[in-house]
Amino acid sequence: QVQLVESGGGLVQAGGSLRLSCAAAGRIRGIFVMGWHRQVPGKQRELVAAVTSFGTTNYADSVKGRFTASRDNAKNTVYLQMNSLNPDDTAVYYCRAEGVELKNSIRRGDHWGQGTQVTVSS
Repeated sequence: QVQLVESGGGLVQAGGSLRLSCAAAGRIRGIFVMGWHRQVPGKQRELVAAVTSFGTTNYADSVKGRFTASRDNAKNTVYLQMNSLNPDDTAVYYCRAEGVELKNSIRRGDHWGQGTQVTVSS
C-alpha cells in the first residue's frame, strides 16, 4: 500500500509564496516521477510540475519562472515552492507519484494524494 501525504496549502495574498510538500509512505523501493497537478471546479486536472528520479523537471507554461519543484529521493518526498502567486493559481493541488515500485514486488503503480487547497486572494 502507498499513501501520499500532502501539506503546506492555505490562503495567501497575491504576490506571496507557499511551499507544498508530499511524502510517499509505504514499502517503497523507488518512484519514477513525483509531481503536482491542480484542479479548479468545472475544469480538468492539469499538470503543474513534475520531477523524475534523475532530477529532470517539467513545468506548465503558466508557472515557469515562479514555481520550483524538487524532490528528496531518500525520503520519497516532493516539494513545490510557489512564488509570485496570483489568483489564477487558486486550486486544489494534488500530489502524484508515477512508477512506484514496491519492495518484494515487480509491479509498478501510480498514486494520487488527497489534495490540498491553495487560495490566492487579490
